Amino acid sequence: MAKVKTTFFCQNCGAQSPKWVGKCSSCGEWNTYVEEIIDRSPKSATPFSSSTTQRAAKAHNLNEIEQKIERRINLVDEELSRVLGGGLVPGSLILFGGEPGIGKSTLLLQLAIQEKAKKILYISGEESEQQIKMRADRIGKSNDNCYVLTETSMQNIFIQIEAVQPDILIIDSIQTMYSALIESSPGSISQIRECTAEFLRYAKESGTPVFLIGHITKEGSLAGPKVLEHMVDTVLVFEGDRNHIYRIVRSVKNRFGSTNEIGIYEMHGAGLRVVDNPSEILITNNEQNLSGISIASTLEGIRPILVEVQALVSTAAYGTPQRSATGFDLRRLNMLLAVLEKRCGFKLGAKDVFLNIAGGIKVNDPAIDLGVVCAIMSSNANIAIGSNICLSAEVSLSGEIRPVNRMDQRISEAEKMGFEQIIISKYNKGINQKDFNIEIIKVGKIEDAIKAIFG
Repeated sequence: MAKVKTTFFCQNCGAQSPKWVGKCSSCGEWNTYVEEIIDRSPKSATPFSSSTTQRAAKAHNLNEIEQKIERRINLVDEELSRVLGGGLVPGSLILFGGEPGIGKSTLLLQLAIQEKAKKILYISGEESEQQIKMRADRIGKSNDNCYVLTETSMQNIFIQIEAVQPDILIIDSIQTMYSALIESSPGSISQIRECTAEFLRYAKESGTPVFLIGHITKEGSLAGPKVLEHMVDTVLVFEGDRNHIYRIVRSVKNRFGSTNEIGIYEMHGAGLRVVDNPSEILITNNEQNLSGISIASTLEGIRPILVEVQALVSTAAYGTPQRSATGFDLRRLNMLLAVLEKRCGFKLGAKDVFLNIAGGIKVNDPAIDLGVVCAIMSSNANIAIGSNICLSAEVSLSGEIRPVNRMDQRISEAEKMGFEQIIISKYNKGINQKDFNIEIIKVGKIEDAIKAIFG
């Protein structure tokens, strides 16, 4: 009996080592090496290449290459289509990750049912056909061009792919796929890498777009080697709190479009519903004005969104003041508190400060700096900010109100939502009051902004 050959792989970057080591020399992570069985014997062919003719590549001069316009597939789901960069590119490989139970399988099954003009093959390695049928009935739609396959063997999967000839392929999930050419268990580093390479080869040679659903680790990163994210064309992350009904699709990597786009969905018993106007769901309609609340304008890709910033300032009960932020960078919050204390003279060093972005979304746009500062000052003084005031500007370390980009779109969104005033930086060029029906207040320093709001 031949001796079983094993080697060690790093779960983070996929580096290989003949023995176990505590720290990976490639990525520097600790305790990431796991032992896997390998087989050095030559294999006849890979699952996909055995049924296709291989052609030798030839080098071409860059100037001789004719540029072809890729016709994208316009999806019925406009949110997903926009996040992908304006449609689904033929031959693209898309990795779709998210926490367990967040709605990944539901969203892609919903996509498979909605695309009635395309033949879609939905391959599941986690659920039975009856479970998938139950979810499809709950969504409440049907599609004669949607095929379901419950299989984990790569060899059997490609036999069915040749029989069905789908226009779009969905794999749920890549961690459950298994290739007989690799002698290791499903979900291992080598299995994930090999199976992804087979689907990548199939997508590029056949021109069929492939969706791969991926698990995530307890740290929040996509499970499998880091090389998995380099192999695919697009990485989408499905975010949201399972205790809330709103879900966000965010593009982390996209070779065919911007990575700043997001799509917002609302989870219902009958599936996911596209949210056309996110500003309406992210702003609480309070009948009475409350202190510590401000409305700020942010940009996600090309879409302006108004978000509600909530702040609570209270006396530190245990001596050491606490700083907590949800949906906002905690380090930037500490910087803004230092600016308020140094430049404006407000003593917040002995007070607890809690900050929250309503709706469960995360905002990295510096344009909400002014909204954060004003919400903190409103809570500290217990004075409510007018419900008809919107804020959009960056705050510098010197206390200067700095301009932000695409201000005309932000002003138009605030005007559309019914706000009467918007406070921006006076250094924004090309903004004329006569072009808008909303009152534009321009300020240069943080003291001017506080005076304009609180008097």
